[in-house]
Amino acid sequence: MTDLIIIGAGPGGYETAVRAAALGLQTTIIEAATPGGTCLNQGCIPTKCLCRSAELLTEAREAATYGVETGRVSFDLATAITRKDNVVAQLVQGVRGLLTKPGITLIEGHGKIDAEHNVVVEKTDGTHETLQAKHIIIATGSETKYLPIPGANSRDVVTSTELLAATTLPKRLCVIGGGVIGMEFASIFNAFGSQVSVVEYCKEILPAIDKDIAKRLRTSMKKRGVDFHVGAAVTAIEELSESSVVVFSEKGKEQRLEADVVLMAVGRAPRLHGIGLEDAGIDFTPRGIHVDNDMQTNVAGIYAIGDVNGLCPLAHAATFQGYRALHHITASTARTADLSLVPAAVFTVPEVATVGRSEDDLKAAGVACHVGKSFYRANGKSLAMGSDEGMVKLVSGEDGTLLGCQVLGAHAADLVHEVAVLMAVGGTVEQLRTTIHAHPTLSELILSASE
Repeated sequence: MTDLIIIGAGPGGYETAVRAAALGLQTTIIEAATPGGTCLNQGCIPTKCLCRSAELLTEAREAATYGVETGRVSFDLATAITRKDNVVAQLVQGVRGLLTKPGITLIEGHGKIDAEHNVVVEKTDGTHETLQAKHIIIATGSETKYLPIPGANSRDVVTSTELLAATTLPKRLCVIGGGVIGMEFASIFNAFGSQVSVVEYCKEILPAIDKDIAKRLRTSMKKRGVDFHVGAAVTAIEELSESSVVVFSEKGKEQRLEADVVLMAVGRAPRLHGIGLEDAGIDFTPRGIHVDNDMQTNVAGIYAIGDVNGLCPLAHAATFQGYRALHHITASTARTADLSLVPAAVFTVPEVATVGRSEDDLKAAGVACHVGKSFYRANGKSLAMGSDEGMVKLVSGEDGTLLGCQVLGAHAADLVHEVAVLMAVGGTVEQLRTTIHAHPTLSELILSASE
């Protein structure tokens, strides 16, 4: 019997395994696919590689504005995809290296919990092995959702996984879903030169983001040539001889949009099937496995972290949920991270980043708040960079305690962490206002918003 079995080697699983081994727990981690999970292999990392290609391509096209003559600028998608594959391969190799550390055993295969709370592994070589452990962590992640409509699985419909492997640039790309995945791909392929249309069911893109920020992002991307249909319900996808038509209802009227490639980006669902939840007596719904504040399920000794519990579908959230589970397993008295304080970023152009609560959220809850704003167009560094599009919003309580921050603009994903750190220690607007910030920097945007 080992101390800990982890099913799934995504960010939550492998980071937890490394820390568990460091704490002295003999740990076995089981992975049915490639170590690193969706984030490394089909999500965060490969998408950011293409974001970088899109960023360089845009800068090259605009270089003459800065007095830099580049000549004719061309783009080769296959080369960008090859670079992405190389980056992913390098990081996968690094994860495999981490999982060879003393105290960790990696088994490649499919793990399933049985009625006795053993883990039965069907290995990739076809053999089976039954394992026992004092504790089990389920970290099986999530899978792509599909709309339950005619044509959802037709010829031209792809998920983010297939689009990340494309070597031919689609002339016309229709993105179904204006969430994080949809908006990042819309931004990337718009820069690459595709004619991009986004069809979103909700009244605004990025439904979980502050409406002021989301609307400004949509306006910005529209100026770059992305076509938006919000408040639109897709009802069918029809195949033509060499393309497809996305059929949707907008303002009570049926609309038809022709595209060469249709990206299904309507979210992800917890990967719950085939891991023995019913046999083990673990409570779950289609939204995820039920867990308590320590990530423990209703079955003592069995935990669920990351996308599979449906709490927060972010890689870094999965990692810190794993740490919280270890904290409980080892009966540690050390302080743990506040799992309600999770920064998030959307790598569009311009970027979006948030932490804590938004003005919309607080108003809906009837909580009084103060909002401070600053704008990139008034910041010296952003003007020098040629990135004068965007804003910062700081949200605080009546006593001045920082409650949230939303940023739209260059390096938003970096800027928001200054506020995240202050919020983690109960910081106030006054403390932020009285902290000297270097000039000229983008961080002065945070200072300006506090004032």
